[in-house]
Amino acid sequence: MHSAMARKQTPPSSKPVANRAADLQRYYRDMLLIRRFEEKAGQLYGMGLIGGFCHLYIGQEAIVVGINAAQKEGDSVVTSYRDHGHMLACGMEARGVMAELTGRIGGYSKGKGGSMHMFSREKAFYGGHGIVGAQVPIGAGLAFAHQYKEDGHVSITYFGDGAANQGQVYETFNMAALWKLPAVFVIENNKYGMGTCQARHAAGELYKRGEAYGILGKKVNGMDVLKVREAAEEAIAHARSGKGPVVLEMETYRYRGHSMSDPAKYRSKEEVEEWRSKYDPIDTLRELILKEKALSEDGLKRIEREIKDIVNDSATFAQSSPEPDPSELWTDILAD
Repeated sequence: MHSAMARKQTPPSSKPVANRAADLQRYYRDMLLIRRFEEKAGQLYGMGLIGGFCHLYIGQEAIVVGINAAQKEGDSVVTSYRDHGHMLACGMEARGVMAELTGRIGGYSKGKGGSMHMFSREKAFYGGHGIVGAQVPIGAGLAFAHQYKEDGHVSITYFGDGAANQGQVYETFNMAALWKLPAVFVIENNKYGMGTCQARHAAGELYKRGEAYGILGKKVNGMDVLKVREAAEEAIAHARSGKGPVVLEMETYRYRGHSMSDPAKYRSKEEVEEWRSKYDPIDTLRELILKEKALSEDGLKRIEREIKDIVNDSATFAQSSPEPDPSELWTDILAD
């Protein structure tokens, strides 16, 4: 992978075996939770229980799990509309996320935000934003707050390859570089901006988009959770030390369409199958766990059963939670 970041990180394999085994198990569980949750969300959408837009994270799980592994408690996160996986990775409960998807009072935004607008101040998760690229200046604002408060935290901002072409992204890069904000900008390059492939919508290398402002950048294999974590540790340490922002381009792939309403006819079944069969982040990690004897087949099956129970419980809770009272229209807003 290309990189403008020269400092070397200690490879994950140099960690004590006991810690590595526990890490691998945790990453497997977290990625599988996201995958199974998103599959269930897709089912509920098909049943008409989830309305509006719904963008699934299937295929991209290694990115948010790997970056979360490098964060410290209190580091802030903001992302776009493909956000369910980010919520689960930062510790938000599956019940609350699924209830929000179905528009119920038990959801994180009391059923009023839906798929694209969920927040948790307790988990330092600031959305879920439906406007393409809008979360990027918000992420810089969060980084400025950390700098102003001198609390030692960083801001992690996720956005896609399509959003990387938005003008507000470059205004943000300029300000973040000028003020040396503790910010890490993560471009989740899943190869398509809606239905347009990257080669047709983005000139040049995305990880180099910050070079004009002196921002370091790195391209990372976003299908490998360990490589993501290693790159994230380096980038977050750089930002946290006061040296300014970093851009990480995560090469990944979404298996589903842009949203649930997208049949994804702009790409071939063979292309999708190649990514699934060769690069799937969960299958790859599963093979590594068995190879290193970090967990047995029976142990992996126990995790899979646990995840199935959590996801089924979230769907049951979501469907049994009542809809918000009409009075909720006047809460959590500013009004004269």
